[in-house]
Amino acid sequence: MRNKQTVILLAVVLAAFAAARSATADEPPPSGNSPPAAQEPAPPPSMTIIGAKDAHGVLGRDVRSPANEDMGHIVDVIVDRTGTVRAAVIDFGGFLGVGSRKIVVDWNALHFGQIASNSDAITLELTKAQVAAAPEYKEDKPIVVLGAAGSLQPLDDH
Repeated sequence: MRNKQTVILLAVVLAAFAAARSATADEPPPSGNSPPAAQEPAPPPSMTIIGAKDAHGVLGRDVRSPANEDMGHIVDVIVDRTGTVRAAVIDFGGFLGVGSRKIVVDWNALHFGQIASNSDAITLELTKAQVAAAPEYKEDKPIVVLGAAGSLQPLDDH
């Protein structure tokens, strides 16, 4: 049923795109003294359809330890200059936002395997004591990334 809805949605989007494209081809040239600029129409964007059960957002998602301890929630994602995801910023500790602090963990220390709905947590392969000992993340300061044993790689500053 969901695949049929996805195909119908894709057909509607493509039909709307085709109608909009033909409408702009029939428009008269702009009035005025300047000649119309020779412009090639932009190619249509590529589209990928991801099933609702195949991907989920991570911002705001709860993070738990392997022992099911509350480790906070993801508030940001850190990428390097190439756009590669390097780490996640976790708001850790505190109660109702009071006394919490942000720490950064290596992206490879997070496990997303059990996520089936928005209420499912991401697992962090670190203990609560390890995360509690991590230095606080501050924007515009060097980032200390806490990682699982052996999984960190330094950022190359070329």
